[in-house]
Amino acid sequence: MNTRSGIADLEAEIARRPGHAIKRAEQALTTAKAAALRAFDLTVPQYAGLLVLSYLPGASGAQLARICAVTPQTMATVLANLEAKGLITRTPSSVHQKVFVTKLTRAGSALLKRADVKAHAVEESLAAEFTEEELARFADYLERAVKVLGGK
Repeated sequence: MNTRSGIADLEAEIARRPGHAIKRAEQALTTAKAAALRAFDLTVPQYAGLLVLSYLPGASGAQLARICAVTPQTMATVLANLEAKGLITRTPSSVHQKVFVTKLTRAGSALLKRADVKAHAVEESLAAEFTEEELARFADYLERAVKVLGGK
C-alpha cells in the first residue's frame, strides 16, 4: 500500500467515526479555554473547580471530580494547587474525617470573576456559530451520545 492511498483510506475511515470529530472539538475547545485562562495562571481543570465551587461551596473533592469530569487523583492535584495559590480553603468535614470541605477564598472568587469573562467568551464564540435551533439540536445529539455510551 502506498502512503497516499493509505492516507486517503484513513481519512475515509475517520470520517465514518463520530468519535474523532467529537475528540477534535473537545481538544479545540480545551485549547481555546487554556489560552484564555493562561493570563490568570489557571488551567482548565482549575477554572472548572473554581466555577463549581462558586455554585456549590463546601463540595468534596469527589463531588468536584465527578462534576468536572476528571479523575479523583487529578482533582486532588488541582485542589492542592488552588490551595497553594490561596484561591481555596479546605477544612476537615465535621461529618467524615477523610472528607475535606472546600470553599473559595475572596481571592479565588475575585480571580474566578475575571477569568470567567474570558472563558465564557470562548463558549459564546462557539455558540455564535450556530442558530438557537442548531444549538438545541447539537446539545440533544451530544446528550444522546453520552447516554448511548453509558454516561449519566
